[in-house]
Amino acid sequence: MGSSPRTGGKAETRKPPRRRVRLLYENRISLYSLLVALPGILIGGILIWLQAWSTESKLALSFVELFVWWLLAMALHAQTVRPLQTLANVVAALREEDYSFRARGATPEDAMGELSLEVNALADLLADQRIRALEATALLRRVVEEIDAPLFAFDPDRVLRLVNPAGERLLQQAAVRLLGRTADEIGLAHCLSATNGALLALPANSASARWLVRQSKFREKGVPHTLVVLSDVSRALREEERSAWQRLIRVLGHELNNSLAPIKSIAGSLSSRLAETGLNPEQRRDFERGLAIIESRTASLNRFLQAYRQLAQMPPPHIKKAALLPIVERAAFLETRLAVAIARGPDVVLMVDADQIEQMLINLVRNAVEAALEPGQVSQHPSNSANAAEARKPQVTLHWTVEDKSVVLTIDDNGPGLLNPSNAFVPFYTTKPAGSGIGLALSRQIAEVHGGSIELSNLSGQSGCRVTVRLPCP
Repeated sequence: MGSSPRTGGKAETRKPPRRRVRLLYENRISLYSLLVALPGILIGGILIWLQAWSTESKLALSFVELFVWWLLAMALHAQTVRPLQTLANVVAALREEDYSFRARGATPEDAMGELSLEVNALADLLADQRIRALEATALLRRVVEEIDAPLFAFDPDRVLRLVNPAGERLLQQAAVRLLGRTADEIGLAHCLSATNGALLALPANSASARWLVRQSKFREKGVPHTLVVLSDVSRALREEERSAWQRLIRVLGHELNNSLAPIKSIAGSLSSRLAETGLNPEQRRDFERGLAIIESRTASLNRFLQAYRQLAQMPPPHIKKAALLPIVERAAFLETRLAVAIARGPDVVLMVDADQIEQMLINLVRNAVEAALEPGQVSQHPSNSANAAEARKPQVTLHWTVEDKSVVLTIDDNGPGLLNPSNAFVPFYTTKPAGSGIGLALSRQIAEVHGGSIELSNLSGQSGCRVTVRLPCP
C-alpha cells in the first residue's frame, strides 16, 4: 500500500505540454516572400563580387539589389494580405449588420476575385433580407397598432413586454406606464391563468363587458413569451340574447293574442246579455264587475304585448345628418314633470336616425326624472342643512363632450342609484311598480345599431346615477 517505486513516494508531476509557436499568417507570407527571392539574391551578390569593380561599386550594387529585393517582398506581402484584410473588414461589418461595405477587385478571373464576388453576394443577400425583415417588422407593428383587439405579451416572469393602443385604452394607461409591470399589478393575472377561449369580465372595463381570452406562445431571442389577445364579445352576446328575447316575444305575442281576442269578445257579449238573465240587481252587479275586470285586464295585457313587440319589430335606422343640440332639446323639453338642465357642449353633427336617437334620449331622460322624483331621497351628508336641502331637490342634468371621434352624452340624476346595474338592460326587468322593463333595453338596442354604447353607473361620493351614451362622430 506504499508509494510507487518509480516515484520514490513523491507524487509524479507532469510538465504542461509545450505550446507550439506558430507564426502569424502575415509574418509567414513575409518570410516566404524573402525566402523565394533569396537564391537569386545570393547568386546576384556572388556575380557582383566576382567582377573587377571597385568595392564602392560592388557595395552600391549590393545595396540596390537588397533594396529591390525588399520592395518586391513587401509588394508580394501587400498583394496577398490586403485583399484578405478587406474581406475580413467586410465580414466584420456584416456581423455588425452594416451592409454598406463591399470587397474590391471582385472579378471571376482568379480565386481571390471569386471569393470577393461570393462575399459581396452574401452582403447583398443579407442586406435584402434585412430590408425585408424591417419591412415585415414595420408591417407587424402597424397591424398590432391598428388592430382593435387588446393585445399583450408577457415574459416568463409575467412581466408585460408588449401592448398595443387597444390595450392601452382598455387599461386606461399609456404604454410607458404599463411596460415592465407584472400581470398582477395591471389587473390581468386572471387572463394568464384562464383557459384558452374563456370568457372574462375585466375589472378595468365595464362590468357588463365580456372578453374572450386567446393565448398563444412564441419565442423572442430564445425566451418563451405568452401572447394574450382579448376580443370583446359583449355585443355579440347581447345580439344573441336580444334575438332570443325577440323570438320569445313573438311566440308569446302570437299565442296570447290568439287567446286575448276571444276572451275580450266573449266578456263583451256576456256583459250585453246580462239583462236577459233575470238575475237580481246584486248578482247582476257582481257579474258586471267581474266581466269589467276581465275586459280591463285583457286590454292591459294587449297593451303590455304591444309595448314589448317594439323590441322585436324595431325598424332599421335611416341614417342622415342631424345636429345633436335640437335632438337633445326636444327630448328634454318633452319632460314636463321636472326641468332638465342642459349643460350645452360643442356643436356636433351626427350621421344617425334622428327619430330613434330622440326616442332613446326620451327613454333615458324619463328614467332619470322618475329616479330623481322617487320619494324618500335624503342627502348622504345631512350635517349641512343647506346641502341636504339642495340634495333633496330633484335634479337631472344632460351634458355632452367629444372624445376620440365619439360624442359622449351623460345624463345625471340625484335619485337613489342602482342596486343591481347588471340587470338594468335585461328585458322585463324593472324596479318600478308600473314599469315595463323595455326602456333601457330598447335604448341600448338603438345605440348599438348606430355603432354606439350605453353604460350605467352610480355616482361616486353621492347618491344618483349616471347614464353614459357614446355615439360615433363623423
